[in-house]
Amino acid sequence: MLILALESSAKAASVALMEDEKLIAQYSQCSGLTHSRTLLPMVDDMLKNTENTVAGVDLIAVAHGPGSFTGIRISTVKGLAWAADKMCVGVSTLEAMAWHGVPAGGIICPVMDARRSQVYNALFKIENGRPVRMTEDRPIALEELAKEVTALGAP
Repeated sequence: MLILALESSAKAASVALMEDEKLIAQYSQCSGLTHSRTLLPMVDDMLKNTENTVAGVDLIAVAHGPGSFTGIRISTVKGLAWAADKMCVGVSTLEAMAWHGVPAGGIICPVMDARRSQVYNALFKIENGRPVRMTEDRPIALEELAKEVTALGAP
């Protein structure tokens, strides 16, 4: 299965192409330009460089956030998928981040800056080699998150 993945819920935008579980290509950019100007050209460049097309992709995945401009990001991917008659799926950015904690085990606390002394966060516990959700994705004050994590008393 050939999967085209797009992530633009943070400052950097990235796209990747996976075949089964193998990474074929990835492209990341943090140019300061808006993602509306960079994301689709990044997709186009990556597909050309790998001699693929959207028509050859089986599935389009998008990180649905949390983060800014979720509606624009989702609409872009839905439009791309609809035009190419492809299925699309949304993935939590925080859950994707939690997978990096699998080797460490314990409690995983991914955070993204939400501004105004808040972060976007979700808590996960690593069980059977995968992150298991303890909380939903949420905006939370840093002080509140610190108290919550301390109260867990776990690594």
